[in-house]
Amino acid sequence: MSFTRELFGDMPPAALAERVDEYREAFEAAPSTLNGQRELNVTARTLTKVEAPQQALTKSFNAWGLSGDQVAAIEAAIGSTLGDGFLQKDLSPTSPLSTGYVAFDLEAPAKMLVPRPTPLRNRLPRLRGVGLAHRFKRITGFSGSGTGGVGAINPGFTDATQTNFSNPGSANALYFNRPRKISYAGDETILPYVQQGLSDELSWWTQFSSLGFQDNRAISRSSTLYACMLAEEREILYGRGTLTGYAGALAAPTGTPTGVARTAATGESVVTGAVGAKIYVKVVAELGDFGVSQAGTVSTSSGIAVTNGTQVVDITIPTAVTGATGYKVFVSTGTSDPGDASRWLYTGAAFPNGKSVGRTPTLTLTIQGALPTSGQSVAAYTTIDNTSVNLASGDGLSGRPDNYDGIFTWLTGSGGYTSALNAPFSTSNAGGEFQTVFSALYDSVKADPDEAWMQGGDRKQLSDTLKGNSSSNYRITVAEDQTGSIKLGDVVTAVQNEVTGKVVELNVHPWLPQGNTLILSNTLPIPDSNVGQAWVLHNVQDYMAVDWPVTQMSYDTSVWWSGTLSAYAPAWSGLITGIVPA
Repeated sequence: MSFTRELFGDMPPAALAERVDEYREAFEAAPSTLNGQRELNVTARTLTKVEAPQQALTKSFNAWGLSGDQVAAIEAAIGSTLGDGFLQKDLSPTSPLSTGYVAFDLEAPAKMLVPRPTPLRNRLPRLRGVGLAHRFKRITGFSGSGTGGVGAINPGFTDATQTNFSNPGSANALYFNRPRKISYAGDETILPYVQQGLSDELSWWTQFSSLGFQDNRAISRSSTLYACMLAEEREILYGRGTLTGYAGALAAPTGTPTGVARTAATGESVVTGAVGAKIYVKVVAELGDFGVSQAGTVSTSSGIAVTNGTQVVDITIPTAVTGATGYKVFVSTGTSDPGDASRWLYTGAAFPNGKSVGRTPTLTLTIQGALPTSGQSVAAYTTIDNTSVNLASGDGLSGRPDNYDGIFTWLTGSGGYTSALNAPFSTSNAGGEFQTVFSALYDSVKADPDEAWMQGGDRKQLSDTLKGNSSSNYRITVAEDQTGSIKLGDVVTAVQNEVTGKVVELNVHPWLPQGNTLILSNTLPIPDSNVGQAWVLHNVQDYMAVDWPVTQMSYDTSVWWSGTLSAYAPAWSGLITGIVPA
């Protein structure tokens, strides 16, 4: 009652109730459909002059017989809610609380926008291993095979031919009339098992504060599992182990990088920030996402001369590093060499068409734009496990004792054929780079590959070699009945092996470093080879999830496994490196 008495004054309850009812009726009778200050009568199609709400209320107060003081008190009490003839609201989405008294439209659960393709891991057989290492023996050649270092042999002999198999040349040797004895070649491979795994920690606060939205503990478990699968996929691609039996860390680049300054061409950014008009570079070999080698030699002690604002500098890496997926270049500048602590990782516009930023897949690179003055340095390079390494004196985790050798490492170190392109794909002989590998593999071991894996941009470039080039021997024809429904774009899905005739499927691999293409034989064209699959994962223990006992206010989870990748026949597969982006 206190508000109504403040509004209408002190009067008997019956009279007060009557005033309240009349006040409410006055509001309800106010016109609700307005056109300016006129009421619209839809049925009669007429407009009637309507008084402003404040004027209507004042007339009602007078009709009720209220005194002037009472009317003034009422108008003072509700005056703040009236303005320009319209009612104003005290409660709104931003008043009296800026965030409003409104519902929070949160859609549960959180969207998981995390790509997690692992195509090689999904394809490779996973077999059970035992003990501390996986071991296998191979017969790599015998007379006439042309493999394993064993050459051809002539089968001819006569009745006079005498051969001694047991002790040739001995005075007591027994000779028999028989054909020559054949030769064998073989080897034994021992691959130590290594431990793999990842973990996650989820605080109680994070878990219980999310109840009603999503189960964060379930996300922690599944994310750890998928993270392991993604890490394993990369290790299958380009892992390098340092235990006996594996390839070891990448070698440091050898030779001195050279540089030549030239006038910037159309589309290139001129060098700026060259102190004393000289720059110095060092190069490291890269192993995909896993690490880099020790740095090589600095470019000439006198520096590479460059004119600021007009020139760019072409850098040439003198020697390829076996097993490298690409190279990183560190740049410093000064009137004299400032040293490795001021030699920064170059991530500028040099990388072909702005692609593969921070690395080059080839032995050449054009330094352009503003030279780096901060970031990763040779003297303090942050590795994949967030440790700082001086690359001038140590390796940047390009090899690890807890890794095994991946496919890339096997192909570059154990007989697989490597073709270093150091150029874009040819437009005059589309797919010729693949034919070079097919021919070499057939010549060496009579290989007949099954599939190829490419980086997405490289596959697009290969497809583009067939389109819009006058020197191409291919053409795209649109039939008459297709003219109304032409689909823009074309893609190369396979390459036919011109040596054996097999159609080799082309696939895109999401984590393959740009500039590299794997050409794989999954089976061998030898029916009795005892090799069912050329690439096999052997695991003493496959993925095992562990929820740790609660010893603190968190839920901890891990995934663990132990194994290795067995490459029974890497010489039957090949590799194209140094593909320059188009």
